Amino acid sequence: MTTTTLRDFLRSRRARLRPADVGLPEFGGPRRVAGLRREELAQLAGVSVDYYTRMEQGRVRGASPAVLDALARALRLDQEETRHLHRIARPGAPRGAARPRPARPQQVRPMLRTLLDSLDALPALVMGRRMEILAWNRAASALLGDFAAMAPGERNIARITFLAPGSRTLYADWESCARGNAAYLSMEAGRHPDDPELAALIGELSVKSREFRTWWAEHPVQDKTAGVKVFHHPVVGRLELDYETLRAADDPTQALITYAARPGSPSQDALRLLLSWTATEDPARPAGRARQGSPGPTNASSDSPAYGPGR
Repeated sequence: MTTTTLRDFLRSRRARLRPADVGLPEFGGPRRVAGLRREELAQLAGVSVDYYTRMEQGRVRGASPAVLDALARALRLDQEETRHLHRIARPGAPRGAARPRPARPQQVRPMLRTLLDSLDALPALVMGRRMEILAWNRAASALLGDFAAMAPGERNIARITFLAPGSRTLYADWESCARGNAAYLSMEAGRHPDDPELAALIGELSVKSREFRTWWAEHPVQDKTAGVKVFHHPVVGRLELDYETLRAADDPTQALITYAARPGSPSQDALRLLLSWTATEDPARPAGRARQGSPGPTNASSDSPAYGPGR
């Protein structure tokens, strides 16, 4: 993790607070920077201005957990942001460590595969730690697009969300979805600062997407948990679905994400219609595996719809 990561994160969080937000008077004349000054944050956290300045500049190695917790409280960080601050301020890799090798491709955990195959009526997929789409069921293809028609390297939630034109029409709130994906990648970058494949993905999105560059510069941090997502599906129209993210306690690098309509809702009828309509498309095709020579998505635009678990 570079020293600029910690610096930029702290500056971004200082910038979003005003003295009045934290019970401080406006003093010192005209403000040249947005948000709290270093002096004000140091006062709130109970550290010297010199120490905080050196920390923000990356000249403090291994700040204590107590100091980091005090800064988190002063900056009004939420739980995930606090964990992120600890990760980037106390990187685990020793100085002078060898350059990390690319990790082996993730293999879907057998139990997740079993759960995925059993969810016939619920769209579900397995996401890897770089937001790769590792496996999916038929219902997920019906809702989100034909992942099997895509090259393996293109099956990535963030890449599809930001770079596939169809994503902007599939999601009723594309911006919220895309922001959530950028925040999740930022969190993962804090957890795995030396992952070359993750760095390459972030670099690609930064080059190709103006929105990603803008939101990445804000240093967002957000996990994937649960919520509601609204779709504008090209076959059945509006779908409002609850989603849930499930991780095994012993391996949080893979997540099973499921979608469900609320009982008795119009979305439940629309989802049933969609699954019935696609059931006869290719009954012999296994879920979560690509077919050779696939012509492209069967249930949405040829631009490949986006996927984004959202908030």
